[in-house]
Parts: sequence; structure tokens; C-alpha cells
Amino acid sequence: MARVTVEDCVEKIPNRFELVLLAAQRARNLSRGEELTVDRDNDKNPVVALREIADETISLDKLETDLIKSLSRAPEPEPADEEVMDLIPTDQNIFGLQDISAEEEAAQLPAESEEFSPDDLEAAIEAELGGRRR
Repeated sequence: MARVTVEDCVEKIPNRFELVLLAAQRARNLSRGEELTVDRDNDKNPVVALREIADETISLDKLETDLIKSLSRAPEPEPADEEVMDLIPTDQNIFGLQDISAEEEAAQLPAESEEFSPDDLEAAIEAELGGRRR
């Protein structure tokens, strides 16, 4: 940066941190299309902003208000992408697997106090294996 410009600005804004914040805000405003108050002279926006502050061609109060407004605004939440939507569970059975909820599973299992007779066990095993056991 132009050292002379920074030294001139420190006389106007003694706090260097505040100077950097205000000059950065002015540079952002310039990049958004605000009117220049000094000649550009092939300088980039940060140098032009410092020159404007040093020459007192802009209102520091308005610049400070712009800075506070830009820092206090909460960012908008980003919309969910398709990839994120794919990770959200759905009721569709896309993999061909049977999804049994805890209630349905409990209904299919016998109560703990219920006992099976050997014939019931044999029938349950036969039904589970589907007649493959022989």
C-alpha cells in the first residue's frame, strides 16, 4: 500500500484497527459500484479507499454505519442440495430390504413368558428355512 496514504489516514483515524475496518468497507462499497470521490490513477480499490479517507472526501459516519450494518446482518441459510436430500431418510424401500420397526418386530416375536412346544419350534424353523432343510 501507499505508505504516505496510510500515514495521512492515521491522522484522521488514529486507531489503526478502525482504519482498516473502514477502509475495507469503503473498498467493498467501491467494488459494488459506488461512485469514486477521487481520481483512480490506476489504483486498486483499497488504495482508492485510503486516499478518500485521507482527503476526507467521504463521510466517516456513513462509512461506519455501512460497516455496522454489514457486520450485523445474519447470513441466509443455504438451501439443501440434492446430495444432502439423498442422505435424509425416507419411507421408500430403495434397496429392497425390509424395514421392520420396533413395534412390528415386537408383534412378530413371542412374548418372553410364552413358551414353545417342540412342535411349534419345529414349525417355526421349517417356516424360516422355507423347506430348504432336508
